[in-house]
Amino acid sequence: MDSLVGDLIMPVVGLVLGKVDFANLFISLNGTTYATLADAKKAAAPVLAYGSFINVVVNFLILAFVIFILVKQVNKMMPEAPPAPPAPPAPAMKDCPECTTSIPAKARRCPQCTAAIA
Repeated sequence: MDSLVGDLIMPVVGLVLGKVDFANLFISLNGTTYATLADAKKAAAPVLAYGSFINVVVNFLILAFVIFILVKQVNKMMPEAPPAPPAPPAPAMKDCPECTTSIPAKARRCPQCTAAIA
């Protein structure tokens, strides 16, 4: 993946932005001017290599996008879960002839008045 970003994508991004090579963008913290980042590191100068940071951020974003697309495609290929079975129908109700309480149709005694139901 690093080769894809470093060798194919970053040169195009650099070309679009005016032939900027992000790897050589740095700020020397000791005040001395160096031609390249390699020269500054060879001189053991303290540098703020923000170009390398930009490369890492772009690399991460591209990798995250590729993984996102990959997961999205795998999810499309997965079979859908079967629909949930329908809920059982509510028990039929009837009224108790003694106290007129609503009770299940299969009940033989009313839970309120304990009357026998035929």
